[in-house]
Amino acid sequence: MKLYYAPGACSLADHIALHQAGLSFEHEKVDLKTKRTASGADFNAVNPKGYVPALTLDTGEILTENVAILDWVAHQNSALKPSGAMGHTHLLELLAFISTEIHKAFKPFFSGAGDEEKRKAGEVILKRMWYLADRMKDDFLFGSSVSVADCYLFVMLLWAQKNGLDVPAKLVAYRDRMMTLPSVRTAMTHEGLI
Repeated sequence: MKLYYAPGACSLADHIALHQAGLSFEHEKVDLKTKRTASGADFNAVNPKGYVPALTLDTGEILTENVAILDWVAHQNSALKPSGAMGHTHLLELLAFISTEIHKAFKPFFSGAGDEEKRKAGEVILKRMWYLADRMKDDFLFGSSVSVADCYLFVMLLWAQKNGLDVPAKLVAYRDRMMTLPSVRTAMTHEGLI
């Protein structure tokens, strides 16, 4: 199994989740500008969409998109998803929210948009962050245990910090708590982020 990633990109969520799940995998850096992997391969041959993440399974099948990869990881280690009859559904609900309402809203920060567009995007992102902070009742999104959704939100919080967005104090503490996890530190070390 191999994860294709770009340092600090949203693929960091998958990188963390794979370590948190205890799965054995290789990882290969992708230059998103040239679409070449660290080994010199054409990344478009792996993922014709041209962006990370991409996860090549041992069967040769390739998964793309954070929601799909994180859902797959959660199925490999059930400790990474909430329990109960509606646990999986609530996990998908939260992964979709993070993907479509927070991740997507960061686009102006990465596309060279003007200050006003970034300000408006920041307002939307912070509104969504407050929504999550207000519903968080324990150390992590679904309680006292890490889920794959926590891996994704953590990366969004890193992006918020990098772009000077003042997230709720509860989420700052959460981000700092996530930073202490061995899976987070290992993935960030692999990506040259710490």
